[in-house]
Amino acid sequence: MPTIHILNGPNLNLLGHRQPEIYGRETLDDVRAACVALGATLGLTVDLFQSNHEGVILDQIHAARHAAQGIVINPGAYTHTSVAILDALNAFEGPVIEVHISNVHKREAFRHHSYVSLRAEGVIAGLGTEGYQAAVRRMATLLARA
Repeated sequence: MPTIHILNGPNLNLLGHRQPEIYGRETLDDVRAACVALGATLGLTVDLFQSNHEGVILDQIHAARHAAQGIVINPGAYTHTSVAILDALNAFEGPVIEVHISNVHKREAFRHHSYVSLRAEGVIAGLGTEGYQAAVRRMATLLARA
């Protein structure tokens, strides 16, 4: 079965507890369980990872070059600042889908720019944690076409 890595950036370990009015009450463990279950029905292995450290996220992207066929990434605040994550994603040969729980375009102006979008085949924003499942579904379609 193809493997996809779902990578999460800073503060997403607090999902369900930090600003639930923006990010909802589901935890990252809830996201993991839903995506793993959905992936199994779509013929995908889903691995989920989170780090608050940019270099660790880079290491995960590098490792995915040999271990995964696709990446779903919610880079958190690194979305708007990390050329390094963009460069690492550019070295990954499979599809990339960017996910944001909130609608970043309804928020502060600095959140409107994404370095990751320059590499992503698609961007999902504002669907809450359901955006991860939408990304898994889309990734299954993209990988089936490859």
